[in-house]
Amino acid sequence: MPDTAPPPDLTVRGVAVYKGWLAPAAQAAMVDDLRAAVAAAPLFQPETRFGRKMSVRMTSAGRYGWVSDRRGYRYDARHPSGVAWPPIPASVLAVWDAITGLDRRPDCCLINYYAEGARMGMHQDRDEADFQWPVLSISLGDDALFRIGNLERGGKTESLWLTSGDVLVMGGAARLVHHGIDRLRPGSSGLLTQGGRLNLTLRVVD
Repeated sequence: MPDTAPPPDLTVRGVAVYKGWLAPAAQAAMVDDLRAAVAAAPLFQPETRFGRKMSVRMTSAGRYGWVSDRRGYRYDARHPSGVAWPPIPASVLAVWDAITGLDRRPDCCLINYYAEGARMGMHQDRDEADFQWPVLSISLGDDALFRIGNLERGGKTESLWLTSGDVLVMGGAARLVHHGIDRLRPGSSGLLTQGGRLNLTLRVVD
């Protein structure tokens, strides 16, 4: 990231963590913006290449959306229903601008909804064309135990709890670290009326 990027509160295995970057009022406003995006492109439950349903529900905003089915993991210009993805909300782009300091803006905002019991196995974000661009993640709602691993699969890992309003950035040498969500802490946030957690992941695709 450029020198204009603010210093993180902590760095874990090269992943920059900005604790409480979004104040409660900003979180609530962002959730309202996301409701409009989800109304245009409803949440769906993807399946893996092996036909297993993921425990998260997801949708996207931007030029591309991330999808997964038996044909594999990929970006697509349209929602599975055939509609175009809605634009990335300005409130979300403002976080990217402030933290990355980059002129290049993301092509995709992946929106993952974790209900109680949902998780995300260890994986790399590597479906993008150029790994020089960072991946930025915003947490909204219930606390989530985030696990950070290594560039290669396996080996020792470290974990930290992400709370509502936290932002993290995977860039540079940490761009391709394995990472995942082990579990939520249900009821730890009152931000979402039905509970659970929203995770927004901003990516440059092309």
